[in-house]
Amino acid sequence: MATKSLPDSQPQANAGGRPPALKPEHIAALHDIVTERAQASLQEIADELHHRCGVHVCTATIRRALRAQGIVRLKPIRRVFTTAAKGPKRYGYTAAHRREDVPTYSTNLTDAEWELVADLFERTPGQRGTPAHYSRRGLVDACSYVLRTGCAWRLLPPTFPPWQAVYKAFARWAAAGVFEQMQDRLRQQWRARMGRSGEPTAAVIDAQSNRASPQGGESGFDAAKKIKGRKRNLVVDTMGLVIALTVTAASVQDRDAAAAVVAQACTKAPGLEKLYTDSAYSGKCARDIEQRHRIRVEVVRHPENRTTGTLHASKQVVVPAGGGNVAFLIQPKRWVVERTHAWTERWRRTVMHHDRKLDISAAWVWLAEARMLLNRLAYRV
Repeated sequence: MATKSLPDSQPQANAGGRPPALKPEHIAALHDIVTERAQASLQEIADELHHRCGVHVCTATIRRALRAQGIVRLKPIRRVFTTAAKGPKRYGYTAAHRREDVPTYSTNLTDAEWELVADLFERTPGQRGTPAHYSRRGLVDACSYVLRTGCAWRLLPPTFPPWQAVYKAFARWAAAGVFEQMQDRLRQQWRARMGRSGEPTAAVIDAQSNRASPQGGESGFDAAKKIKGRKRNLVVDTMGLVIALTVTAASVQDRDAAAAVVAQACTKAPGLEKLYTDSAYSGKCARDIEQRHRIRVEVVRHPENRTTGTLHASKQVVVPAGGGNVAFLIQPKRWVVERTHAWTERWRRTVMHHDRKLDISAAWVWLAEARMLLNRLAYRV
C-alpha cells in the first residue's frame, strides 16, 4: 500500500442527502492505520477502524475513502526470467545418472554403477581363454532386466545378448559367488558412508516362506504360513543389509535352518557379538548358537505373548495399551529384517521361486540386494 499526500479538501456530504459514514476524525484515523499497516487488506483496515473509533463500515466504503484521499495499492512487478538468466533446465538427477548409447531400460546399470563392480565381471589383463563374444556389462544388464521384470529367459528383448549366453553367464557367476561378493563389497562401502564400521557387531535373523513354481526342485509345505514352496533364512545387520543367506524347503523349521545361516554370518562378520531373534529361535536353538559361536542371543517377544508374559512389580497395576488386544505392534530390532524381506520382494523374480536349484534362488536375492546398494552408492547429491 502506497500513500500519497492528502488533498486539502475533505469529502463533504451531499446537500440534502444521507450524511457520510466516515467523519473527518475517522478519515484521520484511517490515514494513520494505512501508514502503520501498509500491507493490510481492506477487511483488516475496517476491523482496525472499528477497534479504534467504534464505527462499522464495509470494505467498499473503505475503498472509496482511500481513493478520495489519493491512496492506491501498488503491487510488485512480476519478474520475467529469460532463458539466459535461468540457464539449462535441470531435473532431479545428474549426468552420472543419464543413460546414453545404451537401450532405454531403467534396469540397466549407469556408468557410475558399473565402475563400482566392473572388476568383478571383466576379464583381468593377461588372462588366458577365448575372448568374450558379448559385453559383460550387457550380460549383467540382461540379468538385471530378468530380475526386475520376472520374465522368462527366452523372452529377453532382442537388444540384449541371446538368452542362452545370458543364462550361462548368470549360472557361472552364481556358482562362483560373484553376486554375493558384489553385495558384500557394496554393503561395506555403504556402511562406511553412513559412518559405521565395515563389519557389524549386531545382527537380526528371520525366515520368510515363498511359493515355488511348478518348475520343480526342492520344496516343502510350511504348516504355520500355509505356503508350499521354499524358505529364505536371512541374517542382516541393524541397517537391514544382508550378511548371510540360505534357501531351504519351506518344511524346514526356522530353528533347524538357523545353524547354517548363523555360521555363514559369523564367518563373514567375525566381530559379531549380538543376535536378535524372534521366539521361533528361543530355547535350545538360542543356547546352541551362544555356545557354538560365542555371541549373545536376545529373543524379542510380542507384549501380548501368552507363553512367557511380562514381568511387573507386584504392587504395580499395568493396563495394556488398547485394552489388552494389541493386534499389530512394531517390534524393536525385528522390524529391520522384516523390511529387508519387503525390499527383496520388490523385484518380481524374487516374489516366487522359478528355479530348480537352491543356489540359483539365493543368487537372485544377492543380485537384488546388490542392485539396491548400487543405486544408493552411485547417487550424487
